[in-house]
Amino acid sequence: MSPKHVIYKKLSRDKSVGVYMGKRDFVDHCDFVDPVDGVVLIDPELVKGKKVYVMLSCTFRYGRDDMDVMGMAFRRDIFLCTRQVYPPLQDKERSIHTKVQEKILRKLGDNAYPFFFEFPDNLPCSVCLQPGPTDVGKHCAVEFEVKAFCAENQDEKAQKRSSVRLAIRKIQYAPDTCDAAPSAETTCEFIMSDKPLHMRVSLEKEIYYHGEEINISVEVDNSSNRNVKDLSVSVEQITNVVLYSNDKYVKSVAHEETTDTIPSGTSLKKVYTLCPLLDNNRDRLGLALDGKLKHEDTNLASSSIVKDEVLKEILGMLVAYRVVVKCNAAGIVGSSEVAVEVPIKLMHPKPDPVNLLFVFNRNCILTSEQGEDTTDLVFEEFKRSYLKGVIGDDDESPAEP
Repeated sequence: MSPKHVIYKKLSRDKSVGVYMGKRDFVDHCDFVDPVDGVVLIDPELVKGKKVYVMLSCTFRYGRDDMDVMGMAFRRDIFLCTRQVYPPLQDKERSIHTKVQEKILRKLGDNAYPFFFEFPDNLPCSVCLQPGPTDVGKHCAVEFEVKAFCAENQDEKAQKRSSVRLAIRKIQYAPDTCDAAPSAETTCEFIMSDKPLHMRVSLEKEIYYHGEEINISVEVDNSSNRNVKDLSVSVEQITNVVLYSNDKYVKSVAHEETTDTIPSGTSLKKVYTLCPLLDNNRDRLGLALDGKLKHEDTNLASSSIVKDEVLKEILGMLVAYRVVVKCNAAGIVGSSEVAVEVPIKLMHPKPDPVNLLFVFNRNCILTSEQGEDTTDLVFEEFKRSYLKGVIGDDDESPAEP
């Protein structure tokens, strides 16, 4: 059976332009970012002598679309780049196209034109804050989009019927190398106690994958005259919204309250296991999630890896995780909270290159006419329709009849 490659396809409402892309996830490898490439198909009769442009944008949203006041949208464009693809000025002159572009161009014919963008190395990754169960519309998020439109010039406001928008994502995978297994400890001395309380927390590694269990080793040496109780273990997500207000949100995404006690003069050595999952936190307002494409599920936001030379203020939202172990040391004059924090990274592993060929059997498979190329193209078309009252994929308004 021939391998298959999904081609994401979306047409404008009046069918004048369409966008074809071989993928919608683009990886930030830290030292470089996957370029954004694709093909625009035009209908010269419907374009009617206008020019066709493609725009790559990165936008930070911090409010619902219906909250716009006096024409001022609750959004900020972090990056915009526009290129003219018809009549061809730039990308048609490129002597080298990607293999996927070449295959699409052969399929679509003479009215297809390639485009190519390179990401700056200082853009954030796709991330959003989880809205409440009753919230609708777009909220706080970093979003990426490819838009093709017909216009007399690139500054002209594009008509919705003659434009097409396709959401994409910029993502990061866990690096190949990581630091030593993290650990932290604290020693607390109390009034009227000759000896201290010592607590140490250690992990097996620094980077954990989404859905992976985290084994947390806790050692408590209670040489003090206090009794230790109410020991709890949790994984917390820390989200810093750095672009407009420097807000900070700390949310527990996995938690366990134990009944373990450590009386005076005793010790505890135990391993606790937690697994932070979005499925257990879907009602948590303001939780950071990896950016998602409409009608698709996502997961807890991945840890942000920031290059040293990049200003954090333009990254929109920064996400970090930590393991927190707390307990109460109860004495005659009251109780004292003892806490130890250990930072971790929560990310996706790099995919196996063998699994990068996706098999889709839902749509028509077009076999290459070139004998040396045995890869089939599967065209996945995005349609505009209401789903439970939510606007269709990547659209601001419902489809016109």
